[in-house]
Amino acid sequence: MKVLVVGDIVGRPGRNTLKAYLDKYKSKYDFIIVNGENAASGFGITIKLCDELFSWGVDVITSGNHIWDKKEIYEYLDRNDRVVRPYNYPAGVPGTGYVIREDRKGNKIGVISLQGRVFMPPIDCPFAKGNEIVEEVRKQCKTIIIDFHAEATSEKIALGKYLDGKVSLLYGTHTHIQTADNKILLDGTGYISDVGMTGSDNGIIGMTKESIIPKFLTALPQRFEIAEGNERINGLEVDIDDETGECVTIERINMSLIDLGIF
Repeated sequence: MKVLVVGDIVGRPGRNTLKAYLDKYKSKYDFIIVNGENAASGFGITIKLCDELFSWGVDVITSGNHIWDKKEIYEYLDRNDRVVRPYNYPAGVPGTGYVIREDRKGNKIGVISLQGRVFMPPIDCPFAKGNEIVEEVRKQCKTIIIDFHAEATSEKIALGKYLDGKVSLLYGTHTHIQTADNKILLDGTGYISDVGMTGSDNGIIGMTKESIIPKFLTALPQRFEIAEGNERINGLEVDIDDETGECVTIERINMSLIDLGIF
Protein backbone atom coordinates (compact mmCIF):
# COMPACT_ATOMS: atom_id res chain seq x y z
CA MET A 1 0.00 0.00 0.00
CA LYS A 2 1.15 3.54 -0.73
CA VAL A 3 0.57 6.04 2.09
CA LEU A 4 0.83 9.83 1.98
CA VAL A 5 1.71 11.65 5.20
CA VAL A 6 1.52 15.46 5.16
CA GLY A 7 3.24 17.63 7.76
CA ASP A 8 1.53 20.25 9.92
CA ILE A 9 -0.93 22.29 7.83
CA VAL A 10 -0.44 25.96 8.77
CA GLY A 11 -3.39 28.24 8.10
CA ARG A 12 -5.06 29.01 4.78
CA PRO A 13 -1.78 28.90 2.78
CA GLY A 14 -1.18 25.39 4.07
CA ARG A 15 -4.74 24.29 3.34
CA ASN A 16 -4.64 25.70 -0.18
CA THR A 17 -1.32 23.99 -0.82
CA LEU A 18 -2.63 20.66 0.42
CA LYS A 19 -5.73 20.90 -1.77
CA ALA A 20 -3.70 21.74 -4.85
CA TYR A 21 -1.41 18.77 -4.23
CA LEU A 22 -4.29 16.36 -3.60
CA ASP A 23 -6.20 17.54 -6.64
CA LYS A 24 -3.23 16.51 -8.75
CA TYR A 25 -1.82 13.48 -6.93
CA LYS A 26 -4.29 11.88 -4.51
CA SER A 27 -5.09 9.04 -6.93
CA LYS A 28 -1.52 7.75 -6.33
CA TYR A 29 -2.26 6.93 -2.72
CA ASP A 30 -4.19 4.23 -0.90
CA PHE A 31 -4.33 6.19 2.37
CA ILE A 32 -3.77 9.84 3.33
CA ILE A 33 -2.89 11.22 6.79
CA VAL A 34 -2.39 14.90 7.60
CA ASN A 35 -1.55 16.73 10.80
CA GLY A 36 -4.22 19.41 11.11
CA GLU A 37 -3.65 20.98 14.52
CA ASN A 38 -2.48 24.30 13.00
CA ALA A 39 -5.01 24.44 10.17
CA ALA A 40 -7.15 27.23 11.68
CA SER A 41 -5.00 30.37 11.43
CA GLY A 42 -2.08 28.44 12.90
CA PHE A 43 -3.76 27.46 16.16
CA GLY A 44 -6.13 24.50 16.37
CA ILE A 45 -8.70 23.22 13.91
CA THR A 46 -12.44 23.79 13.48
CA ILE A 47 -15.25 21.40 12.61
CA LYS A 48 -15.68 23.10 9.24
CA LEU A 49 -12.01 22.61 8.40
CA CYS A 50 -12.07 18.94 9.44
CA ASP A 51 -14.99 18.30 7.12
CA GLU A 52 -13.22 20.24 4.38
CA LEU A 53 -10.06 18.15 4.64
CA PHE A 54 -12.06 14.94 4.56
CA SER A 55 -13.91 16.12 1.45
CA TRP A 56 -10.54 16.47 -0.32
CA GLY A 57 -9.65 12.81 0.27
CA VAL A 58 -7.90 12.90 3.65
CA ASP A 59 -8.55 9.70 5.61
CA VAL A 60 -7.26 10.64 9.08
CA ILE A 61 -6.32 13.93 10.76
CA THR A 62 -3.70 13.68 13.49
CA SER A 63 -2.85 16.43 15.96
CA GLY A 64 -0.87 17.47 19.03
CA ASN A 65 -0.89 20.08 21.77
CA HIS A 66 -2.81 22.64 19.68
CA ILE A 67 -5.80 20.34 19.16
CA TRP A 68 -7.37 22.00 22.23
CA ASP A 69 -7.15 25.60 20.95
CA LYS A 70 -10.66 25.71 19.45
CA LYS A 71 -13.23 24.67 22.04
CA GLU A 72 -15.79 23.71 19.38
CA ILE A 73 -13.65 20.71 18.44
CA TYR A 74 -14.08 19.01 21.83
CA GLU A 75 -17.54 17.63 21.06
CA TYR A 76 -16.50 16.74 17.52
CA LEU A 77 -13.61 14.63 18.81
CA ASP A 78 -16.10 12.48 20.72
CA ARG A 79 -18.18 11.72 17.64
CA ASN A 80 -15.62 11.52 14.84
CA ASP A 81 -12.69 9.21 15.51
CA ARG A 82 -11.04 10.16 12.22
CA VAL A 83 -9.63 13.17 14.08
CA VAL A 84 -7.26 11.77 16.70
CA ARG A 85 -5.78 13.65 19.64
CA PRO A 86 -2.65 12.35 21.41
CA TYR A 87 -3.41 9.04 23.11
CA ASN A 88 -1.28 9.79 26.17
CA TYR A 89 -3.41 12.64 27.52
CA PRO A 90 -4.96 11.76 30.90
CA ALA A 91 -8.17 9.77 31.04
CA GLY A 92 -11.36 11.76 30.62
CA VAL A 93 -10.29 14.25 27.95
CA PRO A 94 -12.41 14.38 24.77
CA GLY A 95 -11.76 12.13 21.80
CA THR A 96 -9.61 9.11 21.13
CA GLY A 97 -5.91 8.69 20.49
CA TYR A 98 -6.14 6.12 17.73
CA VAL A 99 -8.35 4.89 14.92
CA ILE A 100 -8.45 1.84 12.65
CA ARG A 101 -9.59 2.52 9.09
CA GLU A 102 -9.47 0.71 5.76
CA ASP A 103 -7.41 1.94 2.82
CA ARG A 104 -8.63 2.04 -0.79
CA LYS A 105 -7.84 -1.68 -1.16
CA GLY A 106 -9.64 -2.76 1.99
CA ASN A 107 -6.51 -3.19 4.14
CA LYS A 108 -6.85 -2.17 7.78
CA ILE A 109 -4.54 0.60 9.02
CA GLY A 110 -4.16 1.69 12.63
CA VAL A 111 -3.25 5.35 13.12
CA ILE A 112 -2.04 6.47 16.56
CA SER A 113 -1.29 9.97 17.83
CA LEU A 114 1.21 10.44 20.67
CA GLN A 115 2.74 13.55 22.24
CA GLY A 116 6.20 13.97 23.74
CA ARG A 117 7.06 15.27 27.20
CA VAL A 118 10.52 16.82 26.73
CA PHE A 119 9.99 20.63 26.56
CA MET A 120 6.26 19.86 26.35
CA PRO A 121 3.36 19.63 28.85
CA PRO A 122 3.91 16.83 31.43
CA ILE A 123 1.24 14.40 30.26
CA ASP A 124 1.32 10.59 30.49
CA CYS A 125 4.40 8.69 29.29
CA PRO A 126 4.38 8.26 25.48
CA PHE A 127 6.57 5.16 25.77
CA ALA A 128 4.35 3.26 28.20
CA LYS A 129 1.08 4.47 26.69
CA GLY A 130 2.40 4.03 23.17
CA ASN A 131 3.43 0.44 23.77
CA GLU A 132 0.06 -0.20 25.43
CA ILE A 133 -2.01 0.97 22.49
CA VAL A 134 0.29 -0.59 19.89
CA GLU A 135 -0.21 -4.00 21.51
CA GLU A 136 -3.97 -3.47 21.41
CA VAL A 137 -4.05 -2.32 17.79
CA ARG A 138 -1.78 -5.18 16.69
CA LYS A 139 -4.59 -7.58 17.59
CA GLN A 140 -6.68 -6.00 14.82
CA CYS A 141 -4.22 -5.05 12.07
CA LYS A 142 -0.59 -5.37 11.00
CA THR A 143 -0.15 -1.90 9.56
CA ILE A 144 0.29 0.69 12.31
CA ILE A 145 1.34 4.32 11.82
CA ILE A 146 2.27 6.73 14.62
CA ASP A 147 2.40 10.53 14.50
CA PHE A 148 4.69 11.47 17.40
CA HIS A 149 4.15 15.15 18.14
CA ALA A 150 7.27 16.11 20.07
CA GLU A 151 9.94 18.78 20.45
CA ALA A 152 13.12 16.83 21.20
CA THR A 153 14.79 14.83 18.44
CA SER A 154 16.27 12.49 21.04
CA GLU A 155 12.82 11.60 22.37
CA LYS A 156 11.56 10.92 18.85
CA ILE A 157 14.51 8.70 17.96
CA ALA A 158 14.19 6.85 21.25
CA LEU A 159 10.50 6.08 20.68
CA GLY A 160 11.25 5.00 17.13
CA LYS A 161 13.88 2.53 18.34
CA TYR A 162 11.63 1.41 21.22
CA LEU A 163 8.76 0.53 18.88
CA ASP A 164 10.90 -0.69 15.96
CA GLY A 165 9.36 -3.85 14.53
CA LYS A 166 6.04 -3.23 16.26
CA VAL A 167 4.79 -0.46 13.96
CA SER A 168 5.04 0.19 10.22
CA LEU A 169 5.91 3.88 10.43
CA LEU A 170 6.73 6.39 13.17
CA TYR A 171 7.18 9.99 12.11
CA GLY A 172 7.68 13.16 14.10
CA THR A 173 5.68 16.37 13.88
CA HIS A 174 5.58 19.69 15.81
CA THR A 175 8.84 21.48 14.91
CA HIS A 176 7.65 22.40 11.38
CA ILE A 177 11.17 21.76 10.06
CA GLN A 178 11.64 18.67 7.92
CA THR A 179 14.61 16.52 8.91
CA ALA A 180 16.74 14.51 6.48
CA ASP A 181 16.92 11.27 8.48
CA ASN A 182 14.17 9.28 6.78
CA LYS A 183 15.14 5.62 6.99
CA ILE A 184 13.93 2.10 7.67
CA LEU A 185 15.05 0.95 11.11
CA LEU A 186 16.63 -2.46 11.71
CA ASP A 187 13.39 -4.31 12.43
CA GLY A 188 11.35 -2.81 9.59
CA THR A 189 9.83 0.41 10.93
CA GLY A 190 9.94 3.50 8.72
CA TYR A 191 11.17 6.56 10.61
CA ILE A 192 11.80 10.31 10.30
CA SER A 193 12.38 12.77 13.16
CA ASP A 194 10.10 15.43 11.68
CA VAL A 195 8.01 15.36 8.53
CA GLY A 196 7.93 19.17 8.33
CA MET A 197 5.27 21.76 7.58
CA THR A 198 2.87 22.62 4.77
CA GLY A 199 2.45 26.35 4.32
CA SER A 200 4.42 29.48 3.51
CA ASP A 201 8.20 29.31 3.47
CA ASN A 202 8.47 33.10 3.55
CA GLY A 203 8.07 33.34 7.31
CA ILE A 204 9.25 31.44 10.39
CA ILE A 205 7.63 28.02 10.81
CA GLY A 206 4.56 29.33 9.01
CA MET A 207 4.25 32.72 10.74
CA THR A 208 5.42 36.12 9.47
CA LYS A 209 8.95 37.12 10.42
CA GLU A 210 7.56 40.52 11.52
CA SER A 211 5.46 38.83 14.20
CA ILE A 212 8.12 36.36 15.34
CA ILE A 213 11.43 38.23 15.44
CA PRO A 214 10.25 40.92 17.93
CA LYS A 215 9.51 38.19 20.46
CA PHE A 216 13.14 37.10 20.34
CA LEU A 217 14.37 40.70 20.53
CA THR A 218 12.15 41.83 23.40
CA ALA A 219 10.88 38.64 25.11
CA LEU A 220 7.45 40.27 25.14
CA PRO A 221 4.25 38.53 23.97
CA GLN A 222 3.45 38.98 20.30
CA ARG A 223 0.41 38.26 18.16
CA PHE A 224 1.55 35.77 15.55
CA GLU A 225 0.28 36.17 11.99
CA ILE A 226 0.19 33.61 9.18
CA ALA A 227 2.85 34.06 6.50
CA GLU A 228 1.94 33.89 2.81
CA GLY A 229 3.81 33.21 -0.41
CA ASN A 230 6.38 30.62 -1.50
CA GLU A 231 4.13 27.82 -0.23
CA ARG A 232 5.61 24.35 0.07
CA ILE A 233 4.28 20.93 0.95
CA ASN A 234 6.30 18.74 3.31
CA GLY A 235 5.44 15.11 3.76
CA LEU A 236 6.28 11.48 3.21
CA GLU A 237 5.46 8.95 0.54
CA VAL A 238 5.66 5.51 2.10
CA ASP A 239 5.23 1.99 0.72
CA ILE A 240 4.12 -0.60 3.29
CA ASP A 241 3.93 -4.36 2.71
CA ASP A 242 0.25 -5.35 2.88
CA GLU A 243 1.06 -8.79 4.31
CA THR A 244 3.75 -8.07 6.91
CA GLY A 245 3.09 -4.42 7.77
CA GLU A 246 6.79 -3.63 7.28
CA CYS A 247 7.93 -0.40 5.65
CA VAL A 248 9.38 -1.01 2.19
CA THR A 249 10.28 2.53 1.12
CA ILE A 250 10.11 5.96 2.77
CA GLU A 251 10.70 9.07 0.68
CA ARG A 252 10.48 12.72 1.71
CA ILE A 253 8.22 15.20 -0.08
CA ASN A 254 9.53 18.76 0.05
CA MET A 255 8.42 20.72 -2.95
CA SER A 256 7.19 24.08 -4.12
CA LEU A 257 3.88 23.91 -5.91
CA ILE A 258 5.09 26.73 -8.14
CA ASP A 259 7.91 24.52 -9.34
CA LEU A 260 5.40 21.74 -10.03
CA GLY A 261 3.26 24.05 -12.14
CA ILE A 262 0.23 23.75 -9.85
CA PHE A 263 0.06 27.48 -9.12
